Amino acid sequence: MSPLEGKRYWVIGASEGLGREIAKGLVDAGAHVVLSARSGRGLQQLAWTLGAARPLVMDVTDAVSVADAVKNLGPIDGIVYNAGTYAPLRSQAWNSQAALDMLDVNFSGAVRVLGHILPEFVAKESGDITLIGSLAGYQGLPAAVGYGASKAALISLAETMRHDLRGSGVTVRIVNPGFIKTRLTDKNDFTMPQLMPAEVAAQHVLRAMQQRRFRTDFPRPFCWAIKALTLLPDWLVYRGK
Repeated sequence: MSPLEGKRYWVIGASEGLGREIAKGLVDAGAHVVLSARSGRGLQQLAWTLGAARPLVMDVTDAVSVADAVKNLGPIDGIVYNAGTYAPLRSQAWNSQAALDMLDVNFSGAVRVLGHILPEFVAKESGDITLIGSLAGYQGLPAAVGYGASKAALISLAETMRHDLRGSGVTVRIVNPGFIKTRLTDKNDFTMPQLMPAEVAAQHVLRAMQQRRFRTDFPRPFCWAIKALTLLPDWLVYRGK
């Protein structure tokens, strides 16, 4: 029996890509799923496809939309925060609004959602929180203005929550994928090492959700290379720049 069976999960950012595949995997494991994203039509179609899923339209950048969604949510055992947006953005082509949009969805949206969900989990001394970060959050990378910072902030948030919630009965984990084949990464014009299909990435996430380990980074060895950059001296990382 899967530890996911019979549980009720709220998957945020579920309409396509990684979120869609995570939702499919949860339903296949016997879980009941609430699907959220901004696209009502896409959510409804996915809910019809999956069967054991309910659509709940929500815009994570809108505090009122988040509050209204929570009112209609009902009891849950866990959440998966996968809402995310990305646009390649270099410092030479600075676009404050584009950077702020990425921060708002990728990080601030998680803060808005957790502001409603976490107090309930703490009060009942149980709950499961999975935050989908990125390997880009470990090291400043080229053309990642906004995106890298948003994922670094999400990783830091997860680390703080892990400290604070120890012994509370609430499980927190951060899952950091590398490059996943989606409409977002289709914007890139550079080589993406170990680019993986969304369904493969979702299997990594689902395995992580069945463990109590805090951090899951993949794929190897690409994740080792990214994390190794944080250990190198600046003169070596930025040489010739």
